[in-house]
This record gives sequence, C-alpha cells and structure tokens, in this order.
Amino acid sequence: MRPNFNLMKATISGALGGLLFGFDTAVIAGVIDAVTRLYHLSHFTEGVTVFSAVLGTVIGALFAGVVGEKLGGRETLRITAVLYVISAIGCLFAWDWYSLLCFRFIGGLGIGASSVLGPVYITELAPAKWRGRMVGTFQINVVIGILLAYASNFGVRELHLGAWEWRTQLGVAAIPAIFFLILLFGIPRSPRWSVSKSRIDEALAVLKLMGDPDPEAELADIQQAIRESHAVANEPVFQWKYRYPLFLAISIGAFNQLAGVNAILYYLNNIFAAAGFTGLSGDLQAIAIGATNLVFTLVGMTLIDRLGRKTLLLIGALGTASCLAGVAYVFITQSHQAALLWLLVVYIGFFAVSQGAVIWVYIGEVFPNVVRNKGQSVGNSSHWIMNAAIALVFPILAAKSGGAPFVFFAVMTVIQFIVVLLFYPETKGQTLEALQRKLVRE
Repeated sequence: MRPNFNLMKATISGALGGLLFGFDTAVIAGVIDAVTRLYHLSHFTEGVTVFSAVLGTVIGALFAGVVGEKLGGRETLRITAVLYVISAIGCLFAWDWYSLLCFRFIGGLGIGASSVLGPVYITELAPAKWRGRMVGTFQINVVIGILLAYASNFGVRELHLGAWEWRTQLGVAAIPAIFFLILLFGIPRSPRWSVSKSRIDEALAVLKLMGDPDPEAELADIQQAIRESHAVANEPVFQWKYRYPLFLAISIGAFNQLAGVNAILYYLNNIFAAAGFTGLSGDLQAIAIGATNLVFTLVGMTLIDRLGRKTLLLIGALGTASCLAGVAYVFITQSHQAALLWLLVVYIGFFAVSQGAVIWVYIGEVFPNVVRNKGQSVGNSSHWIMNAAIALVFPILAAKSGGAPFVFFAVMTVIQFIVVLLFYPETKGQTLEALQRKLVRE
C-alpha cells in the first residue's frame, strides 16, 4: 500500500514549516555582514543578532509540546505560521537594531514550535512502513528552505537594492509563510491526539481518511498503548520510566549541533570571506552547499527505512569528523584554501544523509504517544539550546582562532560515533506502540 492523496497532503502541509525553518536558518548568512556594517556591531553583538532568533527557537521548542497537547498539533502549527509572517514583515521594516532582534526572536518562536510539532504531527499520521520517509519530508523541506535562502540572497543581491537589500532578503519569507498558513486549514487533527482527548469517532474517521488498511485495529492499538502508559491529564515526561527515551532525544539533539552544522550555515559567507571569497562568490559557494544538502537529504530519505537510523548516524559521524578535521587544518595552517569548498560540500553530504535525515524521525519515534509532544520538545530544546550557545560564541572564537571551533566539532562527532554505536537502538520498521513497549522502562 502506498500513501494516499489525503495522507500526502497532510504530510506536505505539516512539513512546510520545515521550509520556513530552513530558510530562516540560512538567510542570515547573507545578511549578517550588511547588518554588522549598518549597526557597527562587534563580534559579540554580531553573535547576538544571530542568537536572537535561536533564543526564540529554544523557548518555542520548550513550550510547543505543552501547547500542542492542549490545542492539538494542527492548531498550534497555525500559530507558528502567524509568527513567521509577523517576523518576516517586521524584519523588512525594522527601524533599528533592537526592533530587528525583536522580530528575529518572534520568528525563532515559530521555528522552535514548528520543529517540534511538524515532525510529531507527521509521525502520528504515518504508517510504520512509510514513517521514516514521510517524517523525512520535514527535513527535506528544511534543506529546500536552506537552498532557497541562499538562492534568494544571491538573487536579491543581483537586484542592487542598496539599503533595502538585507531587508528584502529577510522579508521575502512572508510569501511561503502565508502559503503555509493557508494549507494548514485543509488538514485533519492527529488521530492519536484525538484518542488522547477521547474523541474516538474523530480519530477513526481520520485513520480511514489517511487510508489505513485496518483502521479499527489501529485505533484499538492506539487506545491500548495509551492505557498501558497509564495516561493521565498532563502526564509529565521527566519520569524515571522515560529515562531511556529522554537520553536518546537529548543526546541526538545535542550532537546534531555539536557537529557544527548550524554554525557553518549561519556564518557560511563569513567563513568563505575568511578564505578570500567575495560577497557574490560566497553566495554562489553557499548555493553549492545548499544544493548538496538537498541532494544528500533525498539520498538519506531513500536509505532511512532500508539501512536504518543507527547505521546512517554511524556513517555520517565518521564522514563529518574527517571533513571537519580538514577544515580545521585549512584555517590553522592558512593553506589549501581552495580545498575549503570541497571539504564543506562533502561535510554537508555526510551530515545530510545521516543526522539531517534521522534526527526529527528518531526523536518522534522514541517517546510513547501520551508524552510524544513533550518528548519532542525536550529533544528539540536540547538541539536549540546547544545551537544558541554555538551561534553566540562561534564568531568570537573564529575571530581569535579560525580553526579552533572546527577542531572542537570534529572531536564531538567522534564522541557521537561512540555513543551511537554503544547505546542507540534501531527503530526502523517498528510501530510506535511496539517501540513504546521496548523503550519505556518502569
């Protein structure tokens, strides 16, 4: 059985938040230099400019699970779309540095919430056989957003808009944000959320709409899983029985950022400038990075339900560690700068096919139904808190020693390989209810 039209429509709609997530993540790379010159920013305040959005993301991720459990993932995603629209328009017309920080923070709230609820919504709709690839559409949208941001930065720069250039680069995000909001009014609630709220008929109707081959049996399994988890109102996720899922979610979220990917994406133009590239050539190099990211994310999506999550993570950790060591060598020795683009392209390829493809799928799988939104919030918060710290500190450390951050990232990916090898279970091909029974330990 292949996914039907209704399931694909709901999946694509829920995943479109990832496109905005990716766009906002990458667009700052082409903007930060102009903002730094306009507002005379130091290395610290340059980091604060990037950090403002990430701080919003941390807060959005922390509270998205609680709000999602009360209102439902679909309704909460609509709120995130509104936040995206406000942020994009606000950045376009920001009147000073502080207002820019404020609107970037609002956008960050939307990113954090959608990074939690988008994958959870798709996870709870998708059948086990297709879950990896369908939740992976969120990550595909993330990397499409990254590529669009780099291409948009290049296109806007070619228009020679002067003082409006950086504003336009940030403001164009309003277009996909409005489209995202419209699509969210044409999808159903999650059947698992409906069951948790005792809306049994509604859940059964959604399962039938999504083309489930045996909706009654699936409904019974969901109800049984919720009973087994001793579901009560406001079930807390920080309990001893959830220690293993919490470890997996927190560690994979942290390692995702300790590999340095967002530091590289945020400051990509600065990294190329340090290696001697101009603004326009840096934009072109960034497009090459974004295209590589997209291609290898698609490769990862084809492999995630075949090779499995753990195997991809192990392959990616070895590859990214090697490339990061090479980048560190270029900056420490101030030689072989021509190799920088190729090292970063290969790095992004290994990252995209492994962590990029796996993280949102894995976090959504390891928690039981009753605390999945909250568990996703925990994993995403780990991801974004680490991201915030790195975004704030990276420009300062890079200015003092260009190679030091990359040495650190390389060491962290080696540690990740060891942790995944020893402690991570494989989750491919198993129903969410079967994983719940395996990973929750009383």
